[in-house]
Amino acid sequence: MHVSHLQLTDFRNYRTADVALERGANLFVGRNGQGKTNLVEAVGYLATVGSHRVSTDQALIRSGCESAVIRAKLTHEQRELLVEVQINRTGANRAQVNRAAIKPRELPRYAASVLFAPEDLALVRGEPSTRRRFVDGLLVQRSPRLSGVLSDYDRVLRQRNALLKSARASGLKAETLPTLEVWNDRLVELGAEIMKERIAVVAALGPRVRSAYQAVAGTDQEPALGVVLSVLADHPDSEDADGESGPLGDVSSSIDDLRAMFRAGLDRVRRAERDRGVTLCGPHRDDVLFTLNGLPAKGYASHGESWSFALSLRLASADLLRTESLLGDPVVILDDVFAELDSGRRARLAEAVLDYEQVLITAAVYDDVPKELTAHTVHVNAGEIVETEAADD
Repeated sequence: MHVSHLQLTDFRNYRTADVALERGANLFVGRNGQGKTNLVEAVGYLATVGSHRVSTDQALIRSGCESAVIRAKLTHEQRELLVEVQINRTGANRAQVNRAAIKPRELPRYAASVLFAPEDLALVRGEPSTRRRFVDGLLVQRSPRLSGVLSDYDRVLRQRNALLKSARASGLKAETLPTLEVWNDRLVELGAEIMKERIAVVAALGPRVRSAYQAVAGTDQEPALGVVLSVLADHPDSEDADGESGPLGDVSSSIDDLRAMFRAGLDRVRRAERDRGVTLCGPHRDDVLFTLNGLPAKGYASHGESWSFALSLRLASADLLRTESLLGDPVVILDDVFAELDSGRRARLAEAVLDYEQVLITAAVYDDVPKELTAHTVHVNAGEIVETEAADD
């Protein structure tokens, strides 16, 4: 799949933008703060229904405007689709495919992308919530119906937390609440499915991460990853600020076993939940552990190793999607990445992405980008597309 045309209206710092894109490499060049990242952020939004930079949509709408529009022509095997989404400051967002209305959460059925940005260093060094978002974003692209499952789980979690807080405030015991078991049943049903899918996608990423790490770093330091389940924790608290905890290891991916684990976990933390008025185990508190040579990458990996690991996670994601997605290759997006890499990693990264159908790159300095990725260059200045050019043969 590739994007052949991108149009923006009142998106970020663009009043309007209209840019034709090519198969292969497309480079957006401009000084920092001019709007390069906004262009690739828009492409990424179509595939993930979210931004890699902010947690809410409001920041995507140009100041003083009530809505923003992303419109793109997507091409896959001779089939062309016009995909549009209107992001509203108030009210629900709206989306269309070939002028027919769809739910915005269905957009990943039509667009696929994998975006790597400097913020991805937090995948290795940051909080568990960052790793959960990474895995869940890949889940939705791998199987778009899971967007609904994740949304339903969040809704049930909020309802259950509200009930627990009410019980704490009124001095009631959680086990005496007649509706708590109803919410437990729904939480377990949805949560077990999320855990099952996360375990599966992490298992599928494992060998791909190892291959990608060797390709990017030029060495094999035995990178590995595994799911940490909070429902298996002995205690609801952990060293992490958010309270995520749980053991790592081979866990059953049977949906019935996961349901049983979840119920046992809820039983184990019942008293603590009553005291604190919050749900203390479940997918919302799980983590993914990354290791290098058997040691946790967080805290042990050097800066360069952490960068290589983060890059490897994105490259592994792209390889997984190109293998499993009906859309074929995802659009690979490298947002301001090359300035952070040494010359060896730059060359190896370029080699790793060259065979994807489309690669979008942003850079402040043209010479930071390997020559083979500059085939189609777009210059950006102050929210305007000022010039496009093809590289000389």
